[in-house]
Amino acid sequence: MGTFIYAGSGFEMEDRLLAHLKIAITAKLRVGETFLLNWQVPAHKGSGRLSVWLSPLSSVEYRFGGSRPPELNRAWLDALSRSAHGLRGMVAMTEEEAMSYMEQAGPATAP
Repeated sequence: MGTFIYAGSGFEMEDRLLAHLKIAITAKLRVGETFLLNWQVPAHKGSGRLSVWLSPLSSVEYRFGGSRPPELNRAWLDALSRSAHGLRGMVAMTEEEAMSYMEQAGPATAP
């Protein structure tokens, strides 16, 4: 398990999800985008949902429990990135949810 740290608060997440979020979030912040990041709180942590507003001025940290970087899935990264443009903002989703999201979303259109 890793930890996403935002504004001094830590939120536990599975290392592989955290690695994908790190890449997707960094890519957006690097080009000056602002967006919401949303995720579900597991039942053993009290349930519910969390949303944080991210901007290039945000202080975020990623702490990984494992010593080796996980293998990245390009479709999962694309799903995270594309979800940031929806009404809910970027949604932290599992790899399986990302595959389903991409099937429903269809091909990306050029701006």
